[in-house]
Amino acid sequence: MRWLVDNFAYVRDLAATHLYLALVPLLVGLIVAVPLGAVIRRVPWLRRTTLTVASLAFTIPSLALFVTLPPLLGLSILDPLNVVIALSIYSTALLVRAVPEALDSVPAAVVDAATAVGYAPARRALTVELPLALPVLIANVRVVAVTNISLVSVGSLIGVGGLGVLFTRGYQRDYPDQILAGIIAIVALALLCDALLYLAGRVLTPWTRTGRARDEPAAALRAGEGPA
Repeated sequence: MRWLVDNFAYVRDLAATHLYLALVPLLVGLIVAVPLGAVIRRVPWLRRTTLTVASLAFTIPSLALFVTLPPLLGLSILDPLNVVIALSIYSTALLVRAVPEALDSVPAAVVDAATAVGYAPARRALTVELPLALPVLIANVRVVAVTNISLVSVGSLIGVGGLGVLFTRGYQRDYPDQILAGIIAIVALALLCDALLYLAGRVLTPWTRTGRARDEPAAALRAGEGPA
């Protein structure tokens, strides 16, 4: 702990890099997985195929992906973009499974009510289904965020920055305090991100705090008035 306190500014800079390498792939994963998950949801064969490919992608060891991507993409092995791309693949693989499951959690009565008042499929998905799917989706986003924060530390083995640097340098110098500082910092960063995402979920889904499922159709349809 003493080393962490004495070198707080250094650890803070590493944490900023670590956070960037973890959250940018999460954002990329959401941008790709949300529309893709919505499309494959109602096409059984496409959903099965996509989920199989996603499962296979997630089984690739992270270090192997960090090493094989540079020659394939023409990048330097020390380029942080390698970690961003690799973790974007993992994030998309996890989220493309979560999005259809989140949309499946929306009560059928709500979807039928939106259809009955004239909502077009696209508007219904954006203003009714997706907002009500947020509790399930955000729970999965929290898992992906914490997973990415953990995996970024592996990037230090190929020379990419982040809090994992404290592990490699601490091991090379046989300095356990530095390794311990890295563990504490990564755990704290993961807990902080998880807490912030949890709070964001609470703010974005106020109806979940009432515990009244019967209010969901009215809450959903208030997102837009009148037929599409």
